[in-house]
Amino acid sequence: MSDFRDLWNKSDFLTPERKAKIELEVELIGKIIEAREEKGITQEKLAELSGLKQPAIARMEKMTSTPQIETLLKVLDPLGYKLAIVPKK
Repeated sequence: MSDFRDLWNKSDFLTPERKAKIELEVELIGKIIEAREEKGITQEKLAELSGLKQPAIARMEKMTSTPQIETLLKVLDPLGYKLAIVPKK
């Protein structure tokens, strides 16, 4: 059985667009988890502060659902972040 990296790097496994989308989601959700943990906020507390339910936070962090922009804004605000578009390096 192939290793994940082999599958990830195979050009016929993922289109460049799909791969970029997955990488963006992983980076974004990773930053949200990192910010929540750095502030010492539980999923339950983040849910309370954002007006969402804890299972929604858990699904987002497990990447079993892709959050809408409105949801991202609700989650980022209590963490002290905003959503921004910046030029590529």
